[in-house]
Amino acid sequence: MKLFSYESRFSQLLLKLCYSCWLNILWFICSLPIVTAGAATTALYYVCFKVVKGEEGNVTAMFFRSFRENFRQATGLWLVMLGAGIFLGGDIYILYHLRRAASGPAAIFWTMVMALVIAAAVMYTIVLIYIFPLTASVVNTGRELLKNSFLIGTHYLFATILVFAVHFAMAFAVISIFTPLIIFGEGLCAMISAYLLGGVIEACSFHPEEQEETEESEGIGQQP
Repeated sequence: MKLFSYESRFSQLLLKLCYSCWLNILWFICSLPIVTAGAATTALYYVCFKVVKGEEGNVTAMFFRSFRENFRQATGLWLVMLGAGIFLGGDIYILYHLRRAASGPAAIFWTMVMALVIAAAVMYTIVLIYIFPLTASVVNTGRELLKNSFLIGTHYLFATILVFAVHFAMAFAVISIFTPLIIFGEGLCAMISAYLLGGVIEACSFHPEEQEETEESEGIGQQP
């Protein structure tokens, strides 16, 4: 197999890098109003999951179709997560300064409160990692998506840590090493995360058509 043939691994890698770059641009533009960032991230993961499965077609058309179809739910979830993130960030900032200014028993008290808030921030991060990939992959209520994001994230903790590490590494590389990498940014992070989370979400997904086929086959087998 030639190195630059379409079927070669090298060509497929370059193709996915190109997809990542273009999807990152689409994601960035659609996230600019801030309030639409949830729908943009959902659309980004929807296309990345399709690419990972080898089902990609017109990635731009797929992106905007998912953006429209999931806009209402994804935007609502994003506003909830944005509000919670601002609240937690404000709490950590205030508690940090209270802890620095305190001494004796007061310092111990504020340290304990800070530990609780940091634990809540970790839970928040786990939900944030999974909420939009789940929204892109399954149909469910917002409440169930939030709950399942936390349950899946804690159950598959290794995958959660890897996805967090991918985003952290990209942010570190862009800020501290090579700023032009921002052209790949969230697009590449989502593509890598789709590889890491695809099997996890598939394992946790409910497929009613498969259950119906199983029940039908069992029913046939039980007939006298």
